[in-house]
Amino acid sequence: MGLSELVQPPRTVGWTACAIAQAVRTGAVAPLQVAREHLQQIALHDAAIGAFQRVRGEAALREAAALAAHPQLASLPLAGVPVAIKDSIQVAGEPMRLGSAASSDAPSAADHEVVRRLRAAGAIVLGLTRLPELALWPFTDGALGTTRNPWNPQRTAGGSSGGSAAAVAAGLVPIAHGNDGLGSVRIPAAACGVIGWKPGEGVVPADIGSHSWFGMACNGALATTVADAALMASVLADRPELAEVPAPPALRIALATASPVPGARTDPGVEAAVRAVAGALRRAGHAVEPIALLAPTGVALSVFAHWFAGAADDAQLLAQPQRLLPRSRRHVAAGRAVRSLGLLRPGARERWRQRLEAMLAGFDLLLTPTLASPAIAAQGWAEQGWLANLRAALAFAPFTGAANFAGLPALSVPAGLLQGLPVGAHFVGRAGSEGLLFSVAAQVEGERPWARLAPRLQGGG
Repeated sequence: MGLSELVQPPRTVGWTACAIAQAVRTGAVAPLQVAREHLQQIALHDAAIGAFQRVRGEAALREAAALAAHPQLASLPLAGVPVAIKDSIQVAGEPMRLGSAASSDAPSAADHEVVRRLRAAGAIVLGLTRLPELALWPFTDGALGTTRNPWNPQRTAGGSSGGSAAAVAAGLVPIAHGNDGLGSVRIPAAACGVIGWKPGEGVVPADIGSHSWFGMACNGALATTVADAALMASVLADRPELAEVPAPPALRIALATASPVPGARTDPGVEAAVRAVAGALRRAGHAVEPIALLAPTGVALSVFAHWFAGAADDAQLLAQPQRLLPRSRRHVAAGRAVRSLGLLRPGARERWRQRLEAMLAGFDLLLTPTLASPAIAAQGWAEQGWLANLRAALAFAPFTGAANFAGLPALSVPAGLLQGLPVGAHFVGRAGSEGLLFSVAAQVEGERPWARLAPRLQGGG
């Protein structure tokens, strides 16, 4: 929405982050008004969705009021933009609960670096969003609550950044932080019909848990438009040029719709939606060619080993690990066994990166479904056993982990609807291709525009 479309008094819920920042920078809207209106949206709608673990109502209003006197307000890229932070990194003065009753409720002493960058850019942190315990699963339910999909509350918002994706899809905030160890930004983005971006390794400060799952986990962005996602990425990476999204050159794109995980099947409707995106890209001048994306058994076992051991190391940081849910305890126990048996193979990630690059030789990008099916049930997973959760996770989200294990940038964009639920198209690029991913995503957005908010929440309040 441009400034010419603003009405008096302005109603900022449903605006893009770019529109809010522009309006605040020019003085058309006060940061306090923006924060107040979005907090009202949270109060109206979040009880049915469960996106937020903690809302910073009074604190956010104080910070928004103070921002109005910022001497560089007119140049801040995210001036007055409300943002949500996944409850897996530190926000000063707030507890970091990690989706777990085993965590401490003591407030964090300082902001994580990505939170500091967002605040320095003018963003107002409205609250912290829900995740499954220790960010382990692609569905967000557990001891601290369930996040539901704004498109259908009986379905999951995905995970582990489910709260952040739901908050964006419901218009509670225009952009949100998430982090992604095996797909945890892109999975909920696809489930909720928004954009989810993960950078390549080292592009954005990580510092998540013990060791960011051996470098597989990174901090990323969720948004409803490519311009908003690129703007947030430019702040997180401290690379202003990422906010500029030029048209891409003619590209050669590899298309893989069959699951790389044996036994996981891509829903035919999901495959058709991704093929429709491929068709739009061909019409835009790109060459799109099918390939077989194969993850050998040894690679899959290495991914599992890193996932299990990363969880075991993160559990050591908990205040009361005995309060972990049974499915998490089993996962942690598997991680300890991995370490004791020496199953963390040195160089496994580098070997997979080389193998994936060889599969993609001659291509600029890889296109796959983000998820094998639309969103599954919202709750009940925390009460089921570890193996049931593991089977459900692999069947639902077999595509995204390859990029994490290789340390490559990736992005999910909305690709249509199936049974009234969003479907995502997933792009993976080579190292350093963050800007190219945004350019192609913007082209898809232009050719196949999507509903920015879940239908019953469009237009705010």
